[in-house]
Amino acid sequence: MDQAREEILSYEKSEKPLARGEREALLRNPGWGRVFTDHMVTIRYKEGRGWHDGKIRARTDVRLEPGSMVFHYSQEIFEGLKAYRMPDGGAALFRPDANARRFRNSAERMAMAPLPESMFLASVREIVSVDREWIPSAEGAALYLRPFMIATEVALGTKPSAEYLYCVVASPVGSYFKGGAAAVTLWISENYTRAARGGTGAAKCGGNYAASLAAQAEGAREGCDQVVFLDAVERKWVEELGGMNVFFIFDDGTLQTPPLTGTILPGVTRDSLITLGHDLGLTVREQPYAIDEWQADATSGRLREAFACGTAAVITPIGKVKGKSRAFSIGDAEPGQLTQRLKTALTDIQFGRAPDPHGWRNRLF
Repeated sequence: MDQAREEILSYEKSEKPLARGEREALLRNPGWGRVFTDHMVTIRYKEGRGWHDGKIRARTDVRLEPGSMVFHYSQEIFEGLKAYRMPDGGAALFRPDANARRFRNSAERMAMAPLPESMFLASVREIVSVDREWIPSAEGAALYLRPFMIATEVALGTKPSAEYLYCVVASPVGSYFKGGAAAVTLWISENYTRAARGGTGAAKCGGNYAASLAAQAEGAREGCDQVVFLDAVERKWVEELGGMNVFFIFDDGTLQTPPLTGTILPGVTRDSLITLGHDLGLTVREQPYAIDEWQADATSGRLREAFACGTAAVITPIGKVKGKSRAFSIGDAEPGQLTQRLKTALTDIQFGRAPDPHGWRNRLF
């Protein structure tokens, strides 16, 4: 038994794991976020006692009192990372330390008890080890891990909860977007904003995503795949998509992304691509970019490519951008060469097909 599991997590094996044939059938085409593995992690927190009662157990319902504070004051955070099948049949996580650090930062912003990073890392490593047979082997597929924490104190009062439940569930996944890596069309949100200075934009909390759904629905009605948000003050600076960071590639080979000013989620994929851009010899800038500049540069040809990125979708090319008074294409509205080079460089490291010069792969077995 792994020392981390021995010290932090007890193991209760599922008495009804899915039969091998059924599991393998699901893994052939798992879709996104609809299929879950046999086990889950739970760890509880209580003020005065700290983190305790850590378990790897059969995945089951989470029972909560109606007065639990998460239902009333939305103290909730989550993370997303993947376990990848290696060429030799083993498995590795990609930069889980970065997710552990961001989870702690999110907790602090939401006035929640921070989970020690060592516990976070132990929990994601162990659930992958226990449910290793659920890691898909299909091209581009992986085991997606969803750590999350909710406020469970039963009280109606606007104060931080004194009790929390931390969980990890795992889901084998394929491509995030239907149809794979084809270039997507974005809707510019003019009626809604995602975050403002001093808000929770840099925290990975459910409220940020809930706030994006009305804009996402508006974009869907206009035939778009995703929404892109502008800043909340001037309504001119490009920030991020509903759940992804955004990059721009210019005709001189410059790679640019909006800077982290507290309103944008500090994506692990975003940070990795900045490093890989330097590795490929590109000039990399973290610099504000206005929607008017985006349209003008796309029209003139100065902007050659654009893409969105995140753990779920990896890298998704952007082909067209629409708004109430705008409509323009980037290049030929197809995936670009540098976008593909960056995606290949990233995924080759994640799936163990290339050397890992930055020490990002966390080998499990």
